[in-house]
Amino acid sequence: MIGLNSIDRSASWYYAVSKFSRKYTTSDLFHKPLHKYTIVDAIKDENVLKFNVEYVGRYKKKDSANEVDIDVEGIDTKELMESDVRLEKITDYIIAQHNRKTHSKAFTGMFCVSSVPALIKYYELFAQKKVEGKHNLKIATIFSYAANEEDPDADGLDEAVLGKEVVLDKVAEPQAQYEGIASHSRDRLEEFIGDYNKMFGSSYTTKDSESYYNYYNDISKKVRERKVDILLVVNMFLTGFDSKTLNTLYVDKNLKYHGLIQAFSRTNRILNEQKSQGNIISFRNLKKRTDDALALFSNKDAKDTVNMPPYEEFIKMFNQALDQMQTIAPDTASVDSLEDENAELEFIKAFRELMRLRNVLSTFADFKFDDVSIQEQEYEDYKSKYLDLYDKVKTNTAPEKESILEEIDFELELLAMDEVNVAYILKLLSKLKQSDSDEDYQQQYKSLMQTIGGDPELRSKQELIDKFIQENLPDVQSAEEVDDAFAAYWEVEKEKATQAMAEEEHLIPENVKELVERMIFSNQEPLREDIVATMEKPPSVLQRKKVIPRLAEKLKGFVNTFYGGM
Repeated sequence: MIGLNSIDRSASWYYAVSKFSRKYTTSDLFHKPLHKYTIVDAIKDENVLKFNVEYVGRYKKKDSANEVDIDVEGIDTKELMESDVRLEKITDYIIAQHNRKTHSKAFTGMFCVSSVPALIKYYELFAQKKVEGKHNLKIATIFSYAANEEDPDADGLDEAVLGKEVVLDKVAEPQAQYEGIASHSRDRLEEFIGDYNKMFGSSYTTKDSESYYNYYNDISKKVRERKVDILLVVNMFLTGFDSKTLNTLYVDKNLKYHGLIQAFSRTNRILNEQKSQGNIISFRNLKKRTDDALALFSNKDAKDTVNMPPYEEFIKMFNQALDQMQTIAPDTASVDSLEDENAELEFIKAFRELMRLRNVLSTFADFKFDDVSIQEQEYEDYKSKYLDLYDKVKTNTAPEKESILEEIDFELELLAMDEVNVAYILKLLSKLKQSDSDEDYQQQYKSLMQTIGGDPELRSKQELIDKFIQENLPDVQSAEEVDDAFAAYWEVEKEKATQAMAEEEHLIPENVKELVERMIFSNQEPLREDIVATMEKPPSVLQRKKVIPRLAEKLKGFVNTFYGGM
């Protein structure tokens, strides 16, 4: 038996061997393995993440007085599993939960279904609900439209993903007995690719083998780049496809054995602190199959290593971390009076652990702050103090003083729990303008300021937005005019900030503007020569070591304030 991490790399070999002769096994060909490296080993070595597996959906007997649960495995008929009512409920569930599972689309998802007809139904449901304004998710799909439209064995392996030659064979020459089905499916895929082309300005088609293969490559790229929110598949992409930005797999098919583990493993590639686990949301009862697969490829106790603890366990862990933090800072006011940097360091570490657990809890559909021992507002207040310490470290430029906090990773990505940007803030400003009482105004104003202050990207804009509220918002005639008024105000403040920086640092304003444009276009930090080119008088070699880093930080701060999140 080969190790699970080897399956990705040996998928092509697997099919070559299986086509050669189905009766030969790995051990027949290679004899006793020298070493097995399983998914359990990989998780213990922290090379991949654990899984959080949730089983969603229950079926009851209508005529039963006590509504007895039905074992879906025992009645797994096409009529039930592909009924319009069931598919629509699943679609609604995904729409409702996707932002939570992917941290407001910081990551992407994949949805694997049992057959091409089922996939077509799901795609149409997502499209219909998008037209109705129920979501703004970017949905894409790819499937082969020949012999493997049905997947009774549900291995999770698909020859069509293993190489260009196989894909082209399936596109060009579908088997005769599937011609009717394949023709219909091909027409629908052509239609769906047309939607993709409109979304991304491309021109792919199934009518040309090369173009179809390029579509396959482009959709792989778009998923990795988070430009596709959910990829709908039957078998394709369930093996061999690695994307660190993919963290959620929705499942509506009967995966099993290595196919199940490989499909789950699309979600658990390590990326950053915010990606704490791979999320599996199964709309079928795959628990026994999951346990069996883990036992087969690892050992009978593997599920404790591979699967995340249940929700209740994370609640306990969060409350324990909260107790630890509050021994250091019993309330938010006490953070300001921590005696020295060592105490501040301990608070930072303690709150960072709390953030990590909050990050995991946020992916559970059941999570609410009522379940933990801190109110949401108090948690937000602690978060604001945490960011105050980050600002203190970031702005400490005194060369003679070395801070023990300067080397600390604050892991700010864990704070990006919601999709908060300037567009969102403008909605809140419009709502603030519509306040019908002073009490309502003050409540909304406080909430708005806390929202801005608690987001790392918006925090630098807090003072400017507050100035707009105090000085400009009263003169705006209606909520509909807030956007235009804010845009005009922002341009004026940006010009003022440019002139102020140029005057303070003896820079040429036009050169500063050109450099800022290049930084935004390239999404890169400014080069030393470019910074020097903005100066009225080039510094000496000795001065450069001190001046250029300071100016680089100022320019980055300027870009983050006036362009970040806009």
